[in-house]
Amino acid sequence: MNKFIIFCIPLVWLSATPANAADSRPNIIVFYTDDHGHADLSCQGVLDDIKTPNVDALAKSGVLARHGYSTAPQCVPSRAGLLIGKFQSKFGVEANGKTLQGFDRELTIAERLQDAGYMTAQFGKWHLGPGPKITEHGFKHVFNQNSAAPFAANINLDGSDREMSSLHPEMYHVDGCSQAAASIIERYKDDPFFLYVAYRAPHVPLDAPPKYLNRFPGKMPERRRQALAMLSAVDDGVGRITETLAKNSLTEKTLIFYIGDNGAPLKIHKRDAPGGGPGWDGSLNDPLNGEKGMLSEGGMHVPFVIAWPGTIPAGQVLDHPVSALDVAATAADLANIETKSGDFDGVNLIPYLTGKTNEPPHEFLAWRWVAQSAIREGDWKLLRGGDREYLYNLKNDLEEQHDLAGDHPEIADRLREKLSGWASQLDPPGLSNGEMSKAATDYFDFYLNGKPATPRPTNPISKSDSAGSQSGSKKSASAWIVRNGKMDVTSEGLQIAPQTLGTKQTPFITRNGLRLAGPVSVNMVVKTATSGAIGLCWRNSADKGFVAAKRINVGVEKSGQWQTIQTSLPGDSPIIHVRVHLPAGTTSIKSIELKPAHGKTVTLTQ
Repeated sequence: MNKFIIFCIPLVWLSATPANAADSRPNIIVFYTDDHGHADLSCQGVLDDIKTPNVDALAKSGVLARHGYSTAPQCVPSRAGLLIGKFQSKFGVEANGKTLQGFDRELTIAERLQDAGYMTAQFGKWHLGPGPKITEHGFKHVFNQNSAAPFAANINLDGSDREMSSLHPEMYHVDGCSQAAASIIERYKDDPFFLYVAYRAPHVPLDAPPKYLNRFPGKMPERRRQALAMLSAVDDGVGRITETLAKNSLTEKTLIFYIGDNGAPLKIHKRDAPGGGPGWDGSLNDPLNGEKGMLSEGGMHVPFVIAWPGTIPAGQVLDHPVSALDVAATAADLANIETKSGDFDGVNLIPYLTGKTNEPPHEFLAWRWVAQSAIREGDWKLLRGGDREYLYNLKNDLEEQHDLAGDHPEIADRLREKLSGWASQLDPPGLSNGEMSKAATDYFDFYLNGKPATPRPTNPISKSDSAGSQSGSKKSASAWIVRNGKMDVTSEGLQIAPQTLGTKQTPFITRNGLRLAGPVSVNMVVKTATSGAIGLCWRNSADKGFVAAKRINVGVEKSGQWQTIQTSLPGDSPIIHVRVHLPAGTTSIKSIELKPAHGKTVTLTQ
């Protein structure tokens, strides 16, 4: 008798909770674009050259948030805020180059969802530490492709498992992320999942393949064509992923966010520089004022779409301000995750999107980024930059052209007091956390104070023949110099060829007068006429000359395609001099970035 009772209990338990019981919690997908201006979704109705039919369909099936905001006008802090769900200056990630120790101590929404039984996966740009370490932040699967270089991954394109290691790309990085994400949906269609699809587009280096460039013929700035093409690739990816959801009857079980990380970098002049390296990325913020690096609307008022067919009524346009911080709070509520006060700074948006409440989701939104701070309450916005302060009514002046601080000092005082109270919770507290940079000062002068722009930058590369000697002039010490070769500026970038055909001396470019704290990350986009190697040599302050031990060779192929080279230059003491040796034949260079462990990145245009 006892034996029978013992046997029956498991049968009763199994019948009550079958192994494949349906989970009513929704899947969650976050599409996160990179340096994507407010104007560049066709459903925004601002410009007619952009084509994003799949994102438009997403908005039509749900909500176009007209006043969606990022948490910062820069990549690293905005991503940290999105994934933690708390304003990033509360845990020390205020700007690019700041320590990530605070981020490492926080729980990401991926960790919370993983603990709640969700399958989690990351695709594309991370920018919050080493790629192989992404799994330490709650992502079971990683496909960290964001260029044509090898990348960290523990899954293949088909979604199958592999050991976490460097994976050579098989597809254009936007397409690869889309394909891998669709494969993961197929693999986990019966389980709740959270996908973070962070496309590195249209961020420089601009690298769209002909498939997408050919969709945008006609006369236009080449950087604009590149941005349109890269965003078209993103749109195709959104279509591929939503089609995979539909194929598996998951459309009505999946909540989707589509958000930009910050506004487009215009560099004031929107210079159509050759190649696709640092500078304007071709995206546009119209009709907003300002750009990436500002807390004006152009810096962090971003594309923002939300869809959950069958739950969120279709065809909505939301005019209340919402924040990327709302993603984590919404996901946690829908996943039935227990939270405590202070875990999130956002709110669950679903009641506001389903008609359960008509109140605005937020009493106010506030920001601090280095020397800038801002607050938006309803239609009013107070913006500060160093000692400057501006007040705008965004209902009447979304373009921030009319400063009303002198007309309504009482409103400015009230908002400043509220902003100060909010900023007292930050680390460190206060309305600023640093000085206005020269770039920020120039931006405020031009966009907000109406001062004439400084002259457009000139070509930063100096020509020098093989017999030339290193000049001691200030100009030569702060510019890239071409040696053993001749250089031309073309529509594809800088084209460098040997000084004399058939010579054994191959050209190189060199940059002196540096002070880069090691290790220094190197990112180059090149196209070579011959297979061979790019040689990177460096010199520290104690070195009298270049030595063989301080050279790294990175192989390149004659493929007719742009190749992205990524490596790192070690160094316990600052690197003061760098040479980039090119293979035989002609080499085209789109971009070069030398990013130190801390401090300012050196690029081809600096």
